[in-house]
Order: sequence, then C-alpha cells, then structure tokens
Amino acid sequence: MRTSVGATAAEQPPFPTMHLTGTDRANMAADGCIFHRTLTRSRPAPNQASSPVICREPLHVVDIRRYSRDQASAVYFPQAVLSGEDLYDVTLTDGDCRLQVTLDPGLNRLVERRVLKLGSVVSNAAFSPALSAQLPECPGASADRDSYRLVSVQVRDPADDEEDGGGGGGRSEVDWHSLPWFGPSEPAGPLVPLRASRSVFLPLWNNVDYSGEVWREAPPTEDSLEEEEEEEEEGRQPSVTVSELRDRFLSGRRGVARGAIQHQLIVRIINKSHLMYYGRTDRNCECPYKAVLQVCDRTGSVCVVLWNSVCVSWYRRLKLGDIISLRRYRVKQHYQAEVDDIEISVNSRNPAAQICVVPESSVSPDSVPPAPSYAFYNSKELLDRRQGNLCDVIGLLTFAGRSERVRSKEGRGAGLLEYRWLRLEDGSSDEPIMVKLFSTSQPETHLKLHPLSVVVCTRLRSVTSHQNPGWFYLTNTTYTQVYCTGQGHHSQMSYRRLQQVRSFLRWLRSQEDQPVLSRALIGGFFIYPPPPVSLETLMRERRGELGFLQGAELQRELERLCYRERRTFCLQATVSMVSYSCRGEEDRCLFWTDRPSSSSSSSPPPSFRTPSFSSFSPTSPSSSLSVSTPRPADLSSPRRRSGRRSGRRRKLLMPETPSKRRPLLTVQPELNNRTVILFEASMEFLENAGEDDEEEEEDDDNSSSYATAPLPPVFSPVATETLPLRFDHSHREEQAAAVVMGGGARAEHFGSAPRDYYTVRLRALSDGLMIDAVFLPHLSSSLHHHSNTWTSILSQGAFSSHAPPPSPADLVAMAPQLANQRLVCVLEACHLGGARTELVLSRGFHLKD
Repeated sequence: MRTSVGATAAEQPPFPTMHLTGTDRANMAADGCIFHRTLTRSRPAPNQASSPVICREPLHVVDIRRYSRDQASAVYFPQAVLSGEDLYDVTLTDGDCRLQVTLDPGLNRLVERRVLKLGSVVSNAAFSPALSAQLPECPGASADRDSYRLVSVQVRDPADDEEDGGGGGGRSEVDWHSLPWFGPSEPAGPLVPLRASRSVFLPLWNNVDYSGEVWREAPPTEDSLEEEEEEEEEGRQPSVTVSELRDRFLSGRRGVARGAIQHQLIVRIINKSHLMYYGRTDRNCECPYKAVLQVCDRTGSVCVVLWNSVCVSWYRRLKLGDIISLRRYRVKQHYQAEVDDIEISVNSRNPAAQICVVPESSVSPDSVPPAPSYAFYNSKELLDRRQGNLCDVIGLLTFAGRSERVRSKEGRGAGLLEYRWLRLEDGSSDEPIMVKLFSTSQPETHLKLHPLSVVVCTRLRSVTSHQNPGWFYLTNTTYTQVYCTGQGHHSQMSYRRLQQVRSFLRWLRSQEDQPVLSRALIGGFFIYPPPPVSLETLMRERRGELGFLQGAELQRELERLCYRERRTFCLQATVSMVSYSCRGEEDRCLFWTDRPSSSSSSSPPPSFRTPSFSSFSPTSPSSSLSVSTPRPADLSSPRRRSGRRSGRRRKLLMPETPSKRRPLLTVQPELNNRTVILFEASMEFLENAGEDDEEEEEDDDNSSSYATAPLPPVFSPVATETLPLRFDHSHREEQAAAVVMGGGARAEHFGSAPRDYYTVRLRALSDGLMIDAVFLPHLSSSLHHHSNTWTSILSQGAFSSHAPPPSPADLVAMAPQLANQRLVCVLEACHLGGARTELVLSRGFHLKD
C-alpha cells in the first residue's frame, strides 16, 4: 500500500528561463540519472506555462529541513492556503545525484505526522518549477540552480519494498553526501531555505534546539585569535564595570544611553538561557534568534542578550563559567525588569560586537569575576520545597522516558514543546527525583540521557499538584541546563567540588551495578503525576479543557495530532471486550467479550481498528487510525491459518499466568563485575577523568468460555513504543536513540519489560463507535487500599500495593463485572508516526445511576 498525496491542482506559475550549459551538468546528468531524464527533457520553452512533471520511478528521501515562512513566501505558492507557519525543504536522490525541493504546503501533514521521513521511498512525484527566495550572494544560494516544488507524491510503505525486492532500495546504500547536486553548479555553502529569506533551518520537532552545520562550536576567527594573543601577554583589566554601566545609563549620561560602547567589559557567565526563536510570518528576518546570558563581575550582575547571527556564531561556544570580554555593545533598558535595570545588547551589526572567551589566568587577579553559584538539593530536602522554588539536582538516572510533545498554552501560535521524563536517585531517601525535562538547546546532551548516567540539572523549579500536594516534580526554567556522563561535562564544571555533589558520589560508589540495572528502564508510556482517583477531582483539574467527546469527535481529534503529540481525552463508554496478551504473541491470548452486545446487530459498529497504513487523506471517510500498533493481527499468518483449518478447540493462554505475579519490572543482567558501570560514571568528576525469556504455563481450567474460544478477537497489538525497554548497557546509545523523536522503529530490536498488556474495547455511548485502548495496571501500583476489582482497578489505574494482584486469568475471569457498566474513560493519546496512534486507558470511573 502507498500513501498518495497531492496538493490542490491549480495553474502553476511559468518557469524562469534557464539554460543548461557547462561540462558539470553534462558529466553529472548521465542517461542513468532519473532527474536528468525527467526534469531536463520536460523543460518548457520560453514564455510557455509549465505543468507539473511526474517522476514515476522510486526516489529516496535523504534529508528533510524545516523553516518558518516570511512575508514573501506566499508568492511562491500562489494557489496554496498557507494555514501554518512552517515550510519544508526535502532532499531527494535517485542514486546518481541530489535534488533539493520544497514541499507544497498542502503536503505538510506528511512530515508533521511522520509519514514522509528520512529513508522513505517515494514514487509518482510531481515536480513544479519555481523561483527561489535566496539571492546568489546568500550562503548556499546559486543563481543558476534549478528549483522545484513537490506538489504530489506517493510514499511507499516499508512492507512494499520487501515484497518488491527492495523497489530500488539498493541505491539507499550509496553515501548520498558524496553525490553531486542536480543542476549546473554546486551550492556556494551550507544549504539555505528555498522559499523564505532565512539563513538557518529549524529542528524538525521543536523551536528550541539548533539545527544544521552553520551552528559552530569552532575556535574563534583569526582576527579574534590575534587580538587574544596580544592581550594575553599582560593581565587583562576591564575598562568599565557592570555597576558603572548601570549607574551611567540610569542617570541618563549620553555616552552610555546612546551609541555603541567601546569600553572593555570582562564578566563571567553564571546562567545561560535556551535559544529563543522569534520568527514571524509577517516579518522578514534572516536569523530570528536570541539568547540571554546572565553575567557578573565583582560589582554586580547583568543580562547580555545575543541577537540573530551572533547566536549562530557564539551560542554553542559559550559555556557556563566562561569568562568573556565584550566590546562594541549597546546598553538598553531591561524590558522585563520590574524595577529600573539594564541589559547589554550584542549584535552582529550596528555595531558588530566583539566577543572573546578569555582564560582566567589572563585576567588580573583583582578583576576575576566570581564563580557561578549553585543550590543543590537532595531528594529528602526537596520534599520541603515550595511551589516555584528554584534548585539544582544531581542523581543517578534510572528511567529515561521517550520524547513526546505537548501543545504550548502560552505565547502566540500553537507551537509544540518537546519534553521527556527522567527519574533520578541519589540515596538520600526512598523517593526518586522526577524531572519533566523540556528542550534546553543541548540536543547532543539529550541524546546521551540513558539509565546509569549521572545527570546534573541546574535552575529547575518545583511543581506541586494542587489536588494532591504529595505529588511533585521539577521542570525547566529559561536557564535550565543539563549535564551528563559521556560528554566530559562533569570534569569541567565547578560544582564537582561542592559538598552535596561529593556526598552523592560517595553513595554512588557504594552501589552495585546489578541492583540498579534490575530497575533501569528506558522509553515506553509514562504518566506523572498519576491522574486523580475520583471523577470530581479529575473534572476540577480539567476545567477549561475539552469535555466528554463523542466517538466521532475523538477520532477527529486523534487525526489532528502531530507526531509524538500527547493529549488527554474523556469519553463515556461501556466495555465490550477485555484481552490479555504478550507482545508478538497476540494470537494466543486470554479474553472476554460481551457476547450479547457484540451479536445484537447484524452489521458491526464503526471501529478505530484499521490497517496501520492508509491513504493520507484526513477528510476521507475510509481513513482512520490504528490505535496502538504498527499493524493489526494478521489473519493470514501461518499460525492463524493452521488454527482455523484444524478446527480444534485449543486453549488460548499466555506465558506465565500465576495466581501471584512476580514483579514484572525486574530484570536480571549478566555482569561479572558488580560496580564497573557506576564506578566509571563517578570517575568523570575527577579533574582528568575519562568516561528473559519467561516460561510458558497452561491453565488446567479449560471449561471457561473466555479460554476455549476457537478464535480470539482481532485487535491491534501494542506498539513497540508503548512498553518500556529493559535497559541494556552494552547497547545504551542505540536504546537512547530509539526513544527520542524519530527513533521509535528501532525499539523493536530490544526486549520490553514487561511484555504483557491488556486491551480494553470501548463502545462510545454517544454513537456506538468501537475504540481499542491499551490498559497497563501492572506498570505501577496504587498507594490507596482497594479490593482489586475491575471497578477499583480502573479508577486507580493500577493494582493495589497492599494486596497480591490478581493473575491475568483471574482478572479476565472477573471481566463480566464490566458488562453494561457506564464508564467515564480517561484516554491518553500519543501519535507515533504514520497511521499509528497510541491510546492508553489511564482511568475508568463508574457512572452510578
């Protein structure tokens, strides 16, 4: 099956006159080049309107880059409805050369829902010639390069490539970086956006991180190096201090209030903000970024604002604790200060500021700025912290959640904020430190966040639940930074000498690897704080959000989700089926069905359980979403076919259905040395540091109707991203990459912990729509006493921790308790890419008559 999408058909603008000359084109565009055969030979004559050219042969997607449109972008899409702010440039290859094209805005959902992604194979691609927004003098722009829009395309499914023997996939092994560009000339520098006057691209999934090779972490330029060498010969002394600048500006002295200041200011960076993108569709700005540095000298502190291209040149280079020298800056009124205060503006022009990182040894001893201060709290001390208090934490990472996104409730637009959950342990109490970590403009560090890393998070703030103050967590501020083992951070930071950090390291060295590995998890569905256990409390917390949805309304909301977007929905429904399965063995399951309700009508009710690959058409009545899996149970599989042909009544039981379950989140790694991993993690703080199968059992009771049905119900298996993975230290980098944005498919190569799950089929009371949701009561335990009946388990979302949990067989046997019960169901939805949407039942509250 293929995803076929086309932009709105319309008359295309005429293609500008371009002549194919030069030996480069002749050598590159050989007869075997698909772009040469398709695009060159279909070029219209001068003054002749062009129509889209269709390339029917397979092409590979090797790069996708996002940027925001500007005032002039609409000119390049005369017939398109520009509803969003984003545009996408896609790099395609035919195996012989590369072509950078712009995705028509009507196709943006292909990227937003990760249907079109790196590695995709596309065919029947329709290209329309177009002008480019970039002038030749812009880096990466070329006056005579051909420029195209991609107006329609078919995205091939991976399954099709396997059936067709690869579908041209052999060319995907070519090193595409080495391939020439289609056109008479190569780009003059790094690629730039084609349809907007921007000099940088945005990351695909958030607006906080940097993206692309233009963001430098390189040494200073030759000019600044010469300047630094000249001044290193003698002790540096500032020409002006922070307090003098503040006093002169606030007193209205003309030399400070107007014009650039040439006096040298020597300060130390004590806080560093994440990048702030302020690009707007109604304004033209090549590099709309800013970042804020809190700096200090011996006389006081002040904010330094880096603007536009200064961020590109300096943001990655400037580290917390660096001493910097500033010249040619401006002093302005601080726009956010409650009282009169100043900020220092550093720009690349009018005037071009001079920045230099200087070693502490080159600064006069009486002018060395003070070191950054920290406020570390351990898990025991955090219990007494109030809402909004700031703190720094250090801990051993034992759980690293998958990357997800939530829609911003603040500011203009409807941006998506990327975040993940971390669980840190520090030995000071039995309570872990829970951190909801949003992007901090440190993408390389976030990729290294895996269990058994020592993680330091600075400038966090505490968040307490209003309904249940006992549940609290930490989250970002503007100045939050994260450091972890594996990148040499700890050995460079001054916090390693603090008493709180040394106490943690002593505890860490006393731990053994195996017990920590046994509870280390990565990825999977996670919810924190736990939702309320009463319907009244839930409704108070959800005030102002969507109320109870009809089944069709829920389906429309799910179709609007973008990749890894997480939302919570409420639905009134009854339960018509409960099943217990293990991932990969869904054809052998325990299940109960409400037979009277399922057989009361001759035609089946509408359902969300559809194939996971469908035509990309959100308004198509036949399109819907796979709730929690890559593909439904395959009725044509050998195992299923043999079961149907034999006609035997066989037991449908899962491995391990004991009356008293053992903990499912415990794994037993095989390690000879008991403390190697944790010891290596602690060593980075030194000055010169480096860096189950389950047994199958059968139930003797074969008289129960739920256990002897000849054919189990067809439901969608759980997604690989839903169940957490057992952490494997030998494959830590691969696992870390598998749970970040865009990496979910690789999770299939690792074992999940646990492998089992429940599926609950809900029937919406409003319109009878059938919805399959995953239910995971065994991934957590409730602190409240309850009787472990279905009513109490659904309302608590977990088994009681004060009594042995029921076995899967017992729990499914109790499912008739749910027959004809009206429930308020709280569903956690997360789009997993393509046609896959995860739907997890977190709470089910019984509605009494």
